[in-house]
Amino acid sequence: MSYAIYIGKNHSATGHAWLAGYGDEPSSHWLEIHPRKQHPAGAQVTVGVEETADLPGRLTQIPQASETARNIRVDYSYYKGAPAPLTNGGLNEYGVAVRDVWSTSRDALIAMTPETQSGPNYSDLARMVLERAKTARHGVEIIASLIAAYGDSTYGGNSHLIADADEAWVVIQFAGGQGLWAAERLGPDSIRISRPGYITTIPIGTPDHPDFLYSENLIHFAQKQGWYTGGHFDVNAVLGDGKGRWDGVKWIEAQMRTRANRPEKIGFHDMIWAIRTPTLTGDTAGYGQIVPLNRPSHDALRMLWHAPIGAIAAPFAPVFMGQHQIPEEFRMHRYLTAGEAHRFVDPRKAVSGDTDALSKVTPTTEAFRCAVAEGKRLLYLMLLDPERYLPDVTTCFEKREDTLAHLTHVMLAAACALLEKGDACAASRLLDYFSSVELLNGLDLVATLSSGIETRTRLVGRHDPQSGQRFPDQIW
Repeated sequence: MSYAIYIGKNHSATGHAWLAGYGDEPSSHWLEIHPRKQHPAGAQVTVGVEETADLPGRLTQIPQASETARNIRVDYSYYKGAPAPLTNGGLNEYGVAVRDVWSTSRDALIAMTPETQSGPNYSDLARMVLERAKTARHGVEIIASLIAAYGDSTYGGNSHLIADADEAWVVIQFAGGQGLWAAERLGPDSIRISRPGYITTIPIGTPDHPDFLYSENLIHFAQKQGWYTGGHFDVNAVLGDGKGRWDGVKWIEAQMRTRANRPEKIGFHDMIWAIRTPTLTGDTAGYGQIVPLNRPSHDALRMLWHAPIGAIAAPFAPVFMGQHQIPEEFRMHRYLTAGEAHRFVDPRKAVSGDTDALSKVTPTTEAFRCAVAEGKRLLYLMLLDPERYLPDVTTCFEKREDTLAHLTHVMLAAACALLEKGDACAASRLLDYFSSVELLNGLDLVATLSSGIETRTRLVGRHDPQSGQRFPDQIW
C-alpha cells in the first residue's frame, strides 16, 4: 500500500517543507542514483502491465523524453504483472520529490477496467515525473498528459504525492479505463498523509480554482453513471472507496498537528518518528525515505535521508544529488529479488543463450553484505521480545541520527564552499565519501545490535524456536 507524509513549510522548525514515506512491497529494494541522460530522437520506453496482472493488460511503447533528469530513488523487483524494476518515487535534481501510494477506486470502476488496458502503470508515472518534472505542478501536468495520450494501466486505483519547495499535489488516478484523475494542491499550512491517497470535496463550480485540477470528463462521467446527482462533489465518495480518511491517517495527522502546534514546530527527528513509529511501521515497510524540500544554492546539495529497510530496524543516512557512488551493500542483491531463485551468478551459465539463467546481480555486489537482509535480521531478532529490544534499538538509532544531522550540515557547508570555488569534482568526492561512510556506519550498527540481541537471546532469553515473533500492533 505504501505511506506518504507531507508537512507544509509553515509547520517546519527549519522553514522548509518535508516529504517522507516508505514502500510496502515484500520484494527486494535497493538505492539508485540515475544521472541526467540525453536520449536520441525516436527513443521509446516500455510501459504498462502484462497479462499476469490482477487486472491484465498489455505492454506498449511510448516516446521517451529527449532528456531525463538526474534523480535518486529506491527501486524494487516485483509487483504482480508490472515489469521490474519498479519505483515508488524519490527526488530529482530540480527539487521535485514523489511518493506513490495505493488508492482504490470504487468497485464498479475496477470491474469496468478493460482486459486490454495499456499505458503507463503507477511506477512508470512515478519514474517519469522524477525524470521530467521541474515543479510539483509540472508533475501533475505530466501525469495528465500521459494519461490523455496513452491511457494508463491500473491495478485498481492509485495516487501520487508530488512536492517541491513551494507546494505539493495529491494526484488520484482511477480504475476503469476512462482516463479519470483528480489533483489537490497542498500549501505551506498543510499536513497530509496518504495511506491510501485521498481527495474529498472539489469545487466543481470553480473550474479555474488554483488548488484543484481534474480530467475534463470526471464530473460528466460520474453523472452519466448515476453516481453523482448534484451538491458537493466528494471525489472519494463518488469514485473512491467512500471511506475518506482511514483510521491510521486520522491518527498520524493528529499526532503531527499536535507537534506542529509546539513552539519548536516539526523538525527532522519528528519526521523520523513519523516514519519509524511501530504504530505504523513494521515488516511490510521495504525502506524509509525523508526529503527536506529546501532551496540549496546548488542542485548537487539536494538530498534525502535513506533507511534500507523499514526505519524501525535501520537508521537513516544522507544521500546527495551530487554524489556518484553507492556502496555495494545498498545495491540490488539476490535477497528477495524476484526471479533469482533459478539463476546462477556464474557468467558461464549464459553461454547457451539462456540469458534468464544468469543472475541480474553481479558477483562483485553479491560478495558484499546486503543491507536489506541485515535490517530484516535485526527486525526479526527484535520481535522475539519487542518490549525489551525495541526501545534500546530505537535509542541507539536516535543518538546516531542526532549526531549525523549535525555532521551533515557541516559537510553540506564544505561541499557548498567547494562548489562556489568551481571545484565540482572535489565536492562530489566529498559527498561520495561522507554518504558512503555513514551508510556503512549505519549498517555496522545494525549488525552490532543484531549480534548483541542474538547473544543475549541465546544465553538468557531461553528462546523457544516454535514461539515465533511478536509483531507490535499496527494501526494499519
